[in-house]
Amino acid sequence: MGRAVTVATCALNQWALDFEGNLERIFRSIDIAKSKGARYRLGPELEICGYGCSDHFYESDTLLHSFQVLEKLLESPATQDIICDVGMPVLHRNVRYNCRVIFLNKKILLIRPKISLANAGNYRELRWFTPWSKARHVEEYFLPRIIQEVTGQETVPFGDAVLVTKDTCLGTEICEELWAPNSPHIEMGLDGVEIFTNSSGSHHVLRKAHARVDLVNSATAKNGGIYILANQKGCDGDRLYYDGCAMISMNGETVAQGSQFSLDDVEVLVATLDLEDVRSYRAEISSRNLAASKVNPYPRVKVNFALSCPDDLAVPTCMPIQWRHHSPEEEISLGPACWLWDYLRRSKQAGFLLPLSGGIDSSATACIVYSMCHQVCLAVKNGNADVLADARRIVNDGTYIPEDPREFCKRVLTTCYMASENSSQDTCNRARLLAEQIGSYHISLNIDAAVKAVVGIFSVVTGRTPKFSVYGGSSRESLALQNVQARIRMVLAYLFAQLTLWARGMPGGLLVLGSANVDESLRGYLTKYDCSSADINPIGGISKTDLKSFIQYCIENFQLTALRSIMSAPPTAELEPLVDGQVAQTDEADMGMTYAELSIYGKLRKIGKAGPYSMFCKMINIWKEIFTPREVASKVKHFFRMYSVNRHKMTTLTPSYHAENYSPDDNRFDLRPFLYNTSWSWQFRCIDKQVN
Repeated sequence: MGRAVTVATCALNQWALDFEGNLERIFRSIDIAKSKGARYRLGPELEICGYGCSDHFYESDTLLHSFQVLEKLLESPATQDIICDVGMPVLHRNVRYNCRVIFLNKKILLIRPKISLANAGNYRELRWFTPWSKARHVEEYFLPRIIQEVTGQETVPFGDAVLVTKDTCLGTEICEELWAPNSPHIEMGLDGVEIFTNSSGSHHVLRKAHARVDLVNSATAKNGGIYILANQKGCDGDRLYYDGCAMISMNGETVAQGSQFSLDDVEVLVATLDLEDVRSYRAEISSRNLAASKVNPYPRVKVNFALSCPDDLAVPTCMPIQWRHHSPEEEISLGPACWLWDYLRRSKQAGFLLPLSGGIDSSATACIVYSMCHQVCLAVKNGNADVLADARRIVNDGTYIPEDPREFCKRVLTTCYMASENSSQDTCNRARLLAEQIGSYHISLNIDAAVKAVVGIFSVVTGRTPKFSVYGGSSRESLALQNVQARIRMVLAYLFAQLTLWARGMPGGLLVLGSANVDESLRGYLTKYDCSSADINPIGGISKTDLKSFIQYCIENFQLTALRSIMSAPPTAELEPLVDGQVAQTDEADMGMTYAELSIYGKLRKIGKAGPYSMFCKMINIWKEIFTPREVASKVKHFFRMYSVNRHKMTTLTPSYHAENYSPDDNRFDLRPFLYNTSWSWQFRCIDKQVN
């Protein structure tokens, strides 16, 4: 009959500019797809060079090496008798495009450039690429000589076209095009395309996965059809974690689901589906058929190949499944953990060093590393040879097998509690107990001698000795003394990261982990160049509220009972003197706002695009039951003063795992000035007018 088609999609852990590794992972995915009977294989966006090349896309080397990889793919027997759809940059008439190159049996069928480019948030595609603006138009592309020698083709079709095989019709979308209001799949479906493909470079954001799944399913719910989505996975060189979720959907229902978080570099989904189910689904949608009769047709590239077999009546087809979404707490446990693993193995370091204060933030960071250790042990147990090889190299033991997360954690995580005269015994005990329960190599030290030495130098030079405010000093003196402690901790963290393993007779160095959450960064409640300055920060894009929920999750799922006392203690920097041996300083009192309030401010500022006046107008309704308009005005003004005074700190923010759409990361995501007129005189006058 020729109605059951077998197709494959994949999630690949590609790495920017790792052409050799990227090629190997593409080959592995094709081998797996063919072994499972697939006749079509789809890969992630820009998989040949890696999605995150950024300004390397400007370099001719990136284009050259991408074509060299394509040459290897075309000439390999592994790519015979399967349509391969790969992503790479292509220069056409001196314009650079983000393209899909679709080939079969050493012949390129079509080069399809991206039509809608992603250019918001973390995406900057318009910086490097130009969108293809000629709808349903195809031009000749002259192939480089190295490709001509393999294919025997001088030119190939380049543009907005669809493929017609012996049994069906396929149309291509690339990532952002699925999210666009005028997605190509709408018109393609009306023009008879039965299989839609989407190659994505979509990164993880907390609570986002359902949106992607809903878009894919809705793409075929109204119009019928099969939708295949491939995605990048892992850390390919920066702050983002691409979260897989490869999937196949038919007629509005998911039939195959890939994992969102895993340590597998190559994951392939294969599904066999009945084309007659698409045709019968469409047959009774009269509104769709009326629109289809008037559609402007796409150019068609004929392919002498079938995705089905002639005698396929006995071939079982896939049935719909229920998509299982992770809870936000599971996402925090898994996403940053996988990102840390990629960063650790690809940086070729021997582990992490974490300044562990006994507070929620550093404890959450420790728990994420512990979760990473769980994922490594689970992957090895499931036979992942790549993870085992990486683990052995990291711990410098060629026979090692990670089986116990606590034992592996002791090898890769060093925690360090840095006490001062302002530290309480409670936080010291909490840090020590948590370190024992997760198994980290734990160090306790005292920084008072270093603090006294630094302050002593200042006193010798100036003849003045600063005091804390509780001892009669000014707020300037007190803040400076707090900052000295914080910055000395950063210096010591890097010293111990470089030399701890040397002192223990072991090779390698450690990556320093930061643990400032997204809300503290937004408010600027951190010392510039303190322990928030690190190599990477797995919680820098996560709110305090979500971190508390994650800590509770760890208590229940990892049985880390030490976290109970950490959860119940009020967050404190412990930089001011104790009162009767007890902590007198708390974060929320210092900030003049709660963490819950900070989350609201952050979402309105970034996601809601609200300046001071708009935020006030929204907040008087949100808080109308608890605060007067004058109180709301005071709170909004205080936030914007503190935000603008401290914005300069974002320019040196440690690279953080991106998890929230209200992140204040100045480097890539939240582009704003760092020298403000902090009086906000015009804006605040508008607020005062409304209050009055």
